[in-house]
Amino acid sequence: MSRRTLRWAIPVAVLPVLLLLGYGFRTDPREIPSPLIGKPAAAFTLKTFDGEPLTLEAFHGQVIVINFWASWCYPACYEEAPALARAWRTYKDRGVVILGIDIQDKEEAARKFLAQFELTFPNAPDPVGRVSVDYGVYGVPETFFIDRTGRVRWKHVGAVTDQIVREHIETLLGERGDAHDSCPAHARRPRIRRDRRVGRGAG
Repeated sequence: MSRRTLRWAIPVAVLPVLLLLGYGFRTDPREIPSPLIGKPAAAFTLKTFDGEPLTLEAFHGQVIVINFWASWCYPACYEEAPALARAWRTYKDRGVVILGIDIQDKEEAARKFLAQFELTFPNAPDPVGRVSVDYGVYGVPETFFIDRTGRVRWKHVGAVTDQIVREHIETLLGERGDAHDSCPAHARRPRIRRDRRVGRGAG
């Protein structure tokens, strides 16, 4: 291959990469559908700021809200924090758990953020970014709503509001949350009602 041909071959080879990068920088993450919707939420094990273990598995059977945030995320994370605090106070005794995952942050700044907004639901740093990668997080804030079967039902990019959180949580609370109800309506098998009769013991 001549030097002249090689000189042109290199730019052609990097062209697809440049196009991909250009697409990524120009694309609004809110317009990109998440491939996680309808699929089991990725398991993780972290340690909270209080030093307690935090796993997704521990909350199986509950409605789960996972919020990815950072103290440097201004103003969006600061705008949504009061809504998350209110949602936690409202739903924590109704089978709902909110989990905060802090990414690419400094511990002192993160703790100050939690104290400022009195966020008492479990929060943990994601030190190496593994959890945020597993959830395909483009930036913060991003919030995932997970049903009782452990499947991701919604992903919200940007600051959540009271209305957004309430609507998603109420919808999930209104579902049975078992494998039967996760199937499409036309695929469900009819339930067979069985009368439970209790016989009287002799004597």
